[in-house]
Amino acid sequence: MHCLRDCRFSSNIWSMLGFTDYDFFSEGCAHNWIKNNAKGSNPSTFFAGLWWTWRHHNVMCLSHETWTLHRLGFLIHDTADTIKISFQTATDSPHDRIVRWNSHNFSCHVLNVDGSCLGVPPRAGFGGIIRNSAGFYLSGFHGFISTSTDILLAELTAIQRGLLIAMEMDIQEMVCYSDSLLSVSLLTGHASQFHAYAVLIQDIKDILSSRNFTIHHCLREGNQCADYMANLGANSNDDLSIHASPPSILVPSENLG
Repeated sequence: MHCLRDCRFSSNIWSMLGFTDYDFFSEGCAHNWIKNNAKGSNPSTFFAGLWWTWRHHNVMCLSHETWTLHRLGFLIHDTADTIKISFQTATDSPHDRIVRWNSHNFSCHVLNVDGSCLGVPPRAGFGGIIRNSAGFYLSGFHGFISTSTDILLAELTAIQRGLLIAMEMDIQEMVCYSDSLLSVSLLTGHASQFHAYAVLIQDIKDILSSRNFTIHHCLREGNQCADYMANLGANSNDDLSIHASPPSILVPSENLG
C-alpha cells in the first residue's frame, strides 16, 4: 500500500487524477481498497493509475529515473481510454481501416522512425528508414541505448538520429513519421523547460526548423519497417549502425497498402 498509494510520489499521482477523498487514502486493506475503487465512479482511471504507479515505482527503484506528473498523466489517461474502448459495445458494424505507407502522399523524402524496449531485463533501441517519395530505400539505421530503458527516450533518439543522418545526406525537404503520439506532441507543441528530455527535445526542434523538415504521427501498422529496425537496435550492442541497403530480412510490407 505504501508503494502503490501512500508514498510521496504515488500519492501525488492519485491526487493529480482526482482521487483525493479521505476514504481513498484511509482504507488499510489492499483487497478492500482495490475492490471499492473497482466499483467506483471511475474504475478505468483507477486501474490505469494502479498500473502506471507500479511501473513508475519500479523505474525509480531499478533505473533511478523519476517521471514527471505530466508524462504519467498522459500515460494513465491514454491507458484508461483503451480500457474503456475495450468494454464498449459496438453499435455499428466495423469498417475496414486501410493503412498505407506515406498516407499523406508527401512528394519529398520520408523518414520513418521508431523506438523499442524488449526483453527481461529490458533493452532499449531505436531505428528508422529514409526513402524517397516513391518508397525506394535510401538508408536505414538502428542503435542500442545502454544508459536507459525509457521508451520515450528511445522514440526521441530515433527521431534525432534520423534527422541528423538526413542532414548528412544533404536532404533539404523531408517529412518524418513516428507512431509515438507523445513524442510528436512534445515536438509540435509546448514542452516544459523542466521536462526530463528538454535538451533533446529542443535539439530536435532546432534541426526541424533548420531545414524544410516536418514531423507527423502515424499508425503503427504503417510503420512496420521502422519497428523492425528499432527491434534490431534493442537486440544489438552498437550505438549506431547505418545500412546503405536493406537488411536481408526487412520486407517493406507497408508499401503494399
